[in-house]
Amino acid sequence: MKELLIGKLTWESLPHQWWTIAGSLSFIFLGLIVAGILTYTKRWKWLWNEWLTSVDPKKIGIMYFIAGGGMLLRGGLDAVMLWLQQALSSGDSHGYLNAQHFQEIFTAHGNIMVFFVAMAFIFGLINYIVPLQIGARDLASPLMNTLGFWLFVGGIVMVNMFFFFGGEYAATGWLAVQPLAGAEFSPGAGVDYWVWSLMISGIGTTLGAINFIMTILKMRAPGMTLMKMPLFTWGSLYSMVMALTIFPLLSMTLFLVYFDRALGTHFFTTMGGGDPMLYTNLIWMWGHPEVYVLVIPAYGLFSEVVSTFSRKPIASYTSAVVGMFGVASLALSVWLHHFFTMGAGANVNAFFGVMTTFVAIPTAVLVFNWIATMYGGRIRFETPMLWFLGFGFVFALGGISGVMLAVPPVDFQLHNSLFLVAHFHSTVIGGVLFGIFCAISYWWPKFTGFRLNERLGRYAFWAWIIGFNLSFIPMYILGFMGASRRLDHYDAETGWQPLFILMFIGGLVIMLGVALQLAQIIASFIEKKRLRTNNDPWDGRSLEWAAASPPSFYNFTTIPHAATRDAYWAIKKSHNRKTQYEDIHMPKSTGVGIYISLFATLASFAFVWHIIWLIVVSILGIIVTFIVRAFDENTEYTIPAAKVKKMEEARAKKEKAGPAIENNDYDEDMGLWELIKVILGFILGLLRNRGWRRWRA
Repeated sequence: MKELLIGKLTWESLPHQWWTIAGSLSFIFLGLIVAGILTYTKRWKWLWNEWLTSVDPKKIGIMYFIAGGGMLLRGGLDAVMLWLQQALSSGDSHGYLNAQHFQEIFTAHGNIMVFFVAMAFIFGLINYIVPLQIGARDLASPLMNTLGFWLFVGGIVMVNMFFFFGGEYAATGWLAVQPLAGAEFSPGAGVDYWVWSLMISGIGTTLGAINFIMTILKMRAPGMTLMKMPLFTWGSLYSMVMALTIFPLLSMTLFLVYFDRALGTHFFTTMGGGDPMLYTNLIWMWGHPEVYVLVIPAYGLFSEVVSTFSRKPIASYTSAVVGMFGVASLALSVWLHHFFTMGAGANVNAFFGVMTTFVAIPTAVLVFNWIATMYGGRIRFETPMLWFLGFGFVFALGGISGVMLAVPPVDFQLHNSLFLVAHFHSTVIGGVLFGIFCAISYWWPKFTGFRLNERLGRYAFWAWIIGFNLSFIPMYILGFMGASRRLDHYDAETGWQPLFILMFIGGLVIMLGVALQLAQIIASFIEKKRLRTNNDPWDGRSLEWAAASPPSFYNFTTIPHAATRDAYWAIKKSHNRKTQYEDIHMPKSTGVGIYISLFATLASFAFVWHIIWLIVVSILGIIVTFIVRAFDENTEYTIPAAKVKKMEEARAKKEKAGPAIENNDYDEDMGLWELIKVILGFILGLLRNRGWRRWRA
């Protein structure tokens, strides 16, 4: 009876180690703080109606940012813990983590940073910016959009659930190598949490990819042909086509892993005639293109930033579009370079080595396109442009090392070494994370109506650049010296410890960069009246700058006409901006995405612990929710033209009430010491119950 009710859950499944107890208490404490603030300010209803059930892609994008930002702090803390262990664990000293705990942190760090940080920010940017760039009011399926987001949140819940039930995470590497991930070698719940966190978030990603593709292909503004789309939209389209290609493959692979573990099948276990290398091929057929799913939207973003801050059109629009297509298509045929050492033979290795090298060609086309755009331009070295230049240096380092690893004899020497880890982080941090930071600083005025603090943004940029080089340049050296990845202890005679200590120091500098970014956001909110800007602070070229800052929930009062590639640039030059008000049809908010995600998360938890009745109830809940939604015909509403006019006039009146910064005409930003004093004053005022209303205003 006990097993029927709670499956494999036991008292030992509850937190009983210091890190699981601390982790569970931390999440509970944070939850209580948020609940207390919402109760004190009477904002529960506001949170539900305005945010959690919203189908506005801009609000969903912001919620992606918040989720990704929280997981960035979580994954970054894991990284610093790994660096500290490696700095201490030499010779007779074994550091402060045992081998099992180190491998669990290693696995969690990789999963969190790739699936729940990079994917969160990229999907957040696409949600917010792409509809604005193509002149659309919403996405093709608002319901699918909110469902995809909440399934992603369900994945976040599952990846952290081991703190509360289970006591351990997978210790198998971030892609759960076989046969280590099998039930024989990993009998605990950690691998199952890994499987189901990726499963439900991956389904959400697949739904999002379908939705974005439909939106880009079918909802562009009048006159906007494919070859007139902004380059960030092109990058997003390529990225989502790749995601739609590879994420169903990931889902099926995860099902097979779970079948092996729970049902005793032998797809990947040699004991029953399975093949672990089949799993390695399947997971990397997803895993390598996934990197390009993340980085190709950044390519499109960098093209827009370089054009804007060089004050000239992109040097060759067509070559940029073709270059991103070349990267996306070739990236699907290079997965085997991750395991040249498996013994497939010289011909197979040669083919995948050549294909990997070929990826550098369209990438180089993009790089030379950016250089040609900057050549002869009047470059403004604002923070977004600094992030682009930082990307150029770090990503070039990753690209050169990647071409080296594409040569099978070189890979035989460096396979599974820290050289490979350094290469991966050079491409993902340089290409994806720096792209995300560039995008946030570039589009922040569009998100909020005011700029970010420029001085603190520069401090954060240099902290990241310095910290990255201190952390990852030693990794290249250690890789040449024979240090393998997943290494939690090494002999003192190797002479590696000074380099590991340098890596840890670099990690602390990176954490300083993160702290400065948080301070930058806080300072900008405090200074928002002085940092207010107009709708087009960078003198932009694409349609998102035609919308209000922040945009109305319907994006555009009138759908713009895209006569040229740089549609907004043409509108500004024509001086033809007469507004004609019209009725606007918008989707209603819905909690269906939350309900389905809740049932899916419960089902995933039940699959982990083999609670059969909960699996049945949860699946029935998903089906019933879908049926109820399918018969709901009251899902849209209309805003009359007269009300639209009234709202727009009220917004225009409010904008005229205060000064707006025109382009680069702004005062010197608040320094770090001034910020500290202001924050301390705010906290003291809040304690006296006088600061909260000023902050909320």
